[in-house]
Amino acid sequence: MQAKPLLRDIFGFDSFRPGQEEIVSAVASGSNVLAIMPTGGGKSLCFQLPALMRGGITLVVSPLIALMRDQVRSLREVGVEAHALTSGNTAEETESVWQALADNTLKLLYIAPERLASQGTLPMLRRAGVSLIAVDEAHCVSQWGHDFRPDYLRIG
Repeated sequence: MQAKPLLRDIFGFDSFRPGQEEIVSAVASGSNVLAIMPTGGGKSLCFQLPALMRGGITLVVSPLIALMRDQVRSLREVGVEAHALTSGNTAEETESVWQALADNTLKLLYIAPERLASQGTLPMLRRAGVSLIAVDEAHCVSQWGHDFRPDYLRIG
C-alpha cells in the first residue's frame, strides 16, 4: 500500500507535516529510524502509517497506559485493528488481543517495556509475526533517568 492514500483515507490528512513523509518512507522500507520531533509534530503517524503499509504486526513500546489507550481508541475508530496489553486491561480486553493474534488481524500492539521484558512475551511476539518495533516516548529515559523504567534499557 502507498502512504498518501492511507494518509488521506485512514487518517484524514491531505498532506504530511514537515519531516513525516521522509520518516514514513524510511520506516516503511525497513530502515532503522530515530525520529525526534516536537510535541504535536505527528510522531505517532510516523510508525502507525508504515504499520498499515507493511505486513505483520507493529509492536509499539510505550510507557503510559493512558497514552496507549488513547492511541488504540483513535486507531480503532478509523478501522485499524489495534490493541494494548497492559496491567489495566479487563479480561475481555486481553481476550480481544489474543483473538486478534489468533485471527491474524492485529496491525498494532501497544505494550509497556515491563510487559516486553516479562517471561513469555518474546516467544509470543515471535509467533505473532512482529515486523516492526517502535519505541514511543523514549525521551522519558533521558528526562527521568535510567532508573525511571529500567526495562527501557533492555528493549534492545
